Amino acid sequence: MSIMLIRSVLIYLLILFVIRLMGKRQVGEMQPFEFVITLIVADLACIPMSEVSVPLLHGVVPMLALLVVHFFICVLSRKSMKIRYLISGRPAIVVTPSGIDYEELKKLNMTLDDLIEAMRGCDVFAIDEIAYAIIETNGKMCIIPKAMNMPVTRKDMDISGETSTLPINIIMDGKLMQENVELSGIDEKFIESCLMRANANRVKDVLLFSIDNSGKVFIQAKNSSEYLTFDTDFAGDERW
Repeated sequence: MSIMLIRSVLIYLLILFVIRLMGKRQVGEMQPFEFVITLIVADLACIPMSEVSVPLLHGVVPMLALLVVHFFICVLSRKSMKIRYLISGRPAIVVTPSGIDYEELKKLNMTLDDLIEAMRGCDVFAIDEIAYAIIETNGKMCIIPKAMNMPVTRKDMDISGETSTLPINIIMDGKLMQENVELSGIDEKFIESCLMRANANRVKDVLLFSIDNSGKVFIQAKNSSEYLTFDTDFAGDERW
């Protein structure tokens, strides 16, 4: 009995160590590969805890191996957008100002009941209150409400607001998002001028560069803890 107790404590501490090294995300915020690894680690831990005849290393070695795999996948995801999208997928816009994107829902294997349930989880109960609804790669829904349904003051005081806009990421982790550049319709000269304004000389030095339909730019360099926002004369269209 004492051997089983000691083994259980050791495995518990090892699991705590492994999960701690994997990061601080909650279960509901995990990417698919993180969730899979967590489930496998939990299953591996049960065997040496309940079966004294099984050597402790038969549980420890696989768990440490999975930890190495996790770090390897994380590094690849940071280095390559293609691998990141392959492993974690892409965020999907399921509601736009035009209404529900049913084709996108089918790609996500979501039903209208799933969509409405996720909306209620965001304290939204009517589709016509939403400008955009986005399903993140971890399955969580994020919502941008229409201007008239944003915080109390606008609607209650009958003050009309500007149309809600969805920022598009142009540079992430020092990588130029070519698809988003083409989607937004901006050119290299515009990007260069924005980077110069933010004192960022190279694309790879930029942590995040985004722009919305109204021409508002957000830029933060990798080596800086501060960001810069400014308005430009860029006018977006309804392509995003």
